Amino acid sequence: MLISTSNFFANLSYYLSFPFVRYALIVSTLIALCASLLGVTLVLKRYSFIGDGLSHVAFGAIAIASVFNLTNNVWIVLPITIVAAVFILRSSRNTKVRGDAAIAMTSVSALALGYLLINVFSTSANVSGDVCSTLFGSTSLLTLTKGDVIFTVVLSSVVIITFVIMYNRIFAITFDENFAKASGMKTERYNLLIAIIIALIIVLGMKLVGSLLISALIVFPTLSAMRLIDNFKGVVICSGVTSVVCAFVGMILSMCFETPTGATIVAANLVVYLGFTIVSRIRGR
Repeated sequence: MLISTSNFFANLSYYLSFPFVRYALIVSTLIALCASLLGVTLVLKRYSFIGDGLSHVAFGAIAIASVFNLTNNVWIVLPITIVAAVFILRSSRNTKVRGDAAIAMTSVSALALGYLLINVFSTSANVSGDVCSTLFGSTSLLTLTKGDVIFTVVLSSVVIITFVIMYNRIFAITFDENFAKASGMKTERYNLLIAIIIALIIVLGMKLVGSLLISALIVFPTLSAMRLIDNFKGVVICSGVTSVVCAFVGMILSMCFETPTGATIVAANLVVYLGFTIVSRIRGR
């Protein structure tokens, strides 16, 4: 049921009085920030769709965990997603299977196998509902415990701190990996680090927007920032701010107007992208 504009702020204040709403806002903004930071590197290296590929791998890993009735599936999902990320990034150097083909192959295979396992071995009475919530985001975001929030804060902090410390090296391998390698930089090591960070972001973000929409958190903020800003650092900062604002606004709107959380956050990112595009055209960029 839609609410009137006059009651919006009253309802917002009411919702924020609940701890689980505050938990959801904290988790969503942290995930969005982490995704936007690595999104700049992925977009510039033409790996925008790696989010889709890895999220489908995570979906397959979740299916495996559900077969064994594991309540905490992160310890299965995370290692499998990391291995897939390493495989996809390294395949970009393979002349027979290029990066985009590797992403497509991995994505489709994992999605198909995951859906097959869920249908064959699932003990749930609502298989379609379970699959839909995994693909498009789940309302379980509003049932987060304090432990879930701490887990997300810790992993997000690791991602953000790692990005800040390795900023110059990530910048180097983003724009000219061959030159960085020739100058003595261990590019393979940093590519592996990026793969691990991406896998962490995907696993965290699936609960927020689902496996089919996670790439939006990676791509949209970066593309929006690149409409107005030319330098790498500026794009990173603008992308992070845009992503956090869109996640926060999307969460608030989804609660107040009872819309799907993941889809609302993606819609907010789309609106911002269109707005930035209009501004860039006005400025003649």
